[in-house]
Amino acid sequence: MNKRPRIELKLTQTDKILEIFGWIAIFGIWTLTLTNYFELPEIIPTHYNGIGEADGFGNKTNIFALPIISTILFIGLTILNKNPHVFNYPSEITEENALHQYTNATRMIRVLKLVIVLIFGLIVYRTIQNVNGNADGLGIWFLPLTMAMIFIPMIYFLINANKKKKTTE
Repeated sequence: MNKRPRIELKLTQTDKILEIFGWIAIFGIWTLTLTNYFELPEIIPTHYNGIGEADGFGNKTNIFALPIISTILFIGLTILNKNPHVFNYPSEITEENALHQYTNATRMIRVLKLVIVLIFGLIVYRTIQNVNGNADGLGIWFLPLTMAMIFIPMIYFLINANKKKKTTE
């Protein structure tokens, strides 16, 4: 890892759009939480089981855990993304493939940052819907949807990393 090239990546238009949407999503989850907080009952769902049914309840202040955690993860991944040479890669990083591998990996992190905030925002939204009587749990579709939102981009970017590896060897 110490021998890996350090390259300052320039953000492409796609990268900029992902970053902007990510920050908009962070702002959105906080707005959703803050604008609905005072109307929430004192006890709200705080945990959901695998089929989306509420199975844990607690004080309404627990709703802030979701935007706080998503913000910390988002900012932490944003900072980490400035150092792609420390990431794990499926192949050796060389001067020839560093730009492709770093660009691919940092874009994957950008997509996953956005996905994380969207998932947490969806949980906040559905929790608010639940306590208002407009929904019952997260829905049976929630777990498969979130798994797809996480793993499809990861698989795509892993395939993309390995494709370039095969063409440069």
